[in-house]
Amino acid sequence: MSTSTTASVSTHILDTSVGRPAAGVAVQLAARSGTLAQWQQLGGSATDADGRCKDLPALPEGTTHVRLDFAVEPYFSQQDNKQADAQQDAPANRDSGAFFPEVAITFAVEPGEHYHVPLLLNPFGYSVYRGS
Repeated sequence: MSTSTTASVSTHILDTSVGRPAAGVAVQLAARSGTLAQWQQLGGSATDADGRCKDLPALPEGTTHVRLDFAVEPYFSQQDNKQADAQQDAPANRDSGAFFPEVAITFAVEPGEHYHVPLLLNPFGYSVYRGS
């Protein structure tokens, strides 16, 4: 929850290759207070059955930048054969479950604001936006 001196962050992941939430993806949260400051690892969570992280750590006072690190390779490695069949015409995916094994999103925050940052994901690309 954001306060007048802190921001808050939430996220969810939609696997656009199957049109469903991506469950079980590990998400790490880091913050810093200024562009030259060191990143502070705050902890993490994993997406639930709805693809949401409902228990990300609170941001410390003075946070100006946030980074969400999504470990997507294990998620794609665990997908069932339905997804593989749906992508039979896709180019070879190197030797891993995803072309992008991890996704790191960095964004600026202001105190008192809530930032919902959804990740639209597929094995060969991703997109993010500021949601509501």
